Amino acid sequence: MAIGMNDLKNGLTIEYSNSIWRVLDFQHVKPGKGGAFVRSKLKNLRTGAVNEVTFRPGDKFEQADITTRPMSYLFAENDGRVFMDVETYEQVNLPDDKIAAALKFLLEGMEVKVTMYGNEILGAELPSTVSLKVVETQPGIKGATATGSGKPATVETGATITVPDFINEGETIIVNTEDGSYKGRA
Repeated sequence: MAIGMNDLKNGLTIEYSNSIWRVLDFQHVKPGKGGAFVRSKLKNLRTGAVNEVTFRPGDKFEQADITTRPMSYLFAENDGRVFMDVETYEQVNLPDDKIAAALKFLLEGMEVKVTMYGNEILGAELPSTVSLKVVETQPGIKGATATGSGKPATVETGATITVPDFINEGETIIVNTEDGSYKGRA
């Protein structure tokens, strides 16, 4: 279905300039002289690049048919990860470069949302927070508060998180998957 600049909205996925883009932000602009236009911020779902694009009246593009399917992470294989569709039990291999950001917090058995365009896999979206076990950090400091500067801690996935000084090895913590920040004890 062809849509124009007036149909843009946040979260909409479009086919534009031979790629798949998600609208992150847009603004209708009516200058004193000349015609109105839309200034938009688009994210390329294949590369992750964010571009600012200006659309003029008459510009047409297609709405991309994107599906999101719940899948469970099974195991690593070669330079990819094997996921199983929780509804059909079909297994798919996602290349590591397609899900690079998610690898820091991905555990076996974790359910993620896999975004697809037709049969092409665009990426995987983790839950907003995950519980991970601390496998290595300096010993906790007695009487330390949560407002201290923090210390680095390695979690079971291999990622390094800055945690409060009172966290010890073996504890399970909650981590924000968007920015990799410590959220609390599990």
